[in-house]
Amino acid sequence: MLHFTRMTQDGQDHITCAPNRLIIAGWAGRDMAAIEEHIVELEAIGVPRPSSVPVYYRVARDLLLQADRVQILGSTSSGEVEPVLLALADGWWVGIGSDHTDREAETIGIALSKQLCCKPVSRVLWKWEDVADHWDMLIMRSWATIDGMRVLYQEGPVNSLRAPDNLVDNLPDTIAFTPGDMMFCGTLSVKGGIRPAQRFEMELEDPVLKRSIRHAYDLDMLPVVS
Repeated sequence: MLHFTRMTQDGQDHITCAPNRLIIAGWAGRDMAAIEEHIVELEAIGVPRPSSVPVYYRVARDLLLQADRVQILGSTSSGEVEPVLLALADGWWVGIGSDHTDREAETIGIALSKQLCCKPVSRVLWKWEDVADHWDMLIMRSWATIDGMRVLYQEGPVNSLRAPDNLVDNLPDTIAFTPGDMMFCGTLSVKGGIRPAQRFEMELEDPVLKRSIRHAYDLDMLPVVS
């Protein structure tokens, strides 16, 4: 079960829900040059090019969690900040999440790698209608703590990504975005290359309504036993 504080311009409430389905949109950028940059970034660590863009991966919903500390196997995974869209009975809600991915497994198969790591999500959601008219002005950031040093890992406006409603409109006919569904909506290029960290922090800033959604998690790396 996930627990959210839902923020609107009129107030807030608290809900508990169990998402029905998790979808991760890959290569969800608007700018083909930026998409190519991210593809090259992944090719550098052995990840093959996608067959098409965007790509929609179905991922086990049980990977979603809101813990402040998570366990992963080995030291070959890393986080990446993404807007998250959750469909509920009363409409769409926006949060933030990390598509934490095993990069070694990603060289074998991207769909496989998506299944091997947890997907941390924020405890705060914004009503989609409150941000839809200025969506392109929102800013996304992440920080990684690497060898004890906190560094800016990703930063940029979300206008480099397809808007959530565009991603929903382009879903395959076999996937209908209905109440209970959650979608990760794409990420930004990394500063300094993809690399593992001991802590991952993320933020979605709304400069118009002057607020932010933040979430962070520490990583316990489990030993790889052969």
